[in-house]
Amino acid sequence: MELTITTRAVDEFDVIEIGGEIDVYTAPRLRESIVTAVEAGHNRLIVDVQQVQFLDSTGLGVLVGALKRVRGEGGSLDIVCTQERILKIFEITGLDKVFGLHASVDDARAARA
Repeated sequence: MELTITTRAVDEFDVIEIGGEIDVYTAPRLRESIVTAVEAGHNRLIVDVQQVQFLDSTGLGVLVGALKRVRGEGGSLDIVCTQERILKIFEITGLDKVFGLHASVDDARAARA
């Protein structure tokens, strides 16, 4: 499965929309996109995983690393997800307590207002 990554600005946030599978093979592309955004001075990120069909531990590791990176810069990283199978992964790993999980980009923005 191919990984698609698009980034767009919404007010002071960078929204990174991901589609496909985030696994050991595709996670480096996601990491690169996030690092590029942070190095460009964008430290308020919203990662939209609504179109992700599969997420493994490598992908989770990239998201945790990204969270640490943006928090180190005084920023935030929130995740948009309503898919039960992906939400279950966050719950099982306890990462639902670490990340802000939201139903939409607007909800994520409102939580940081």
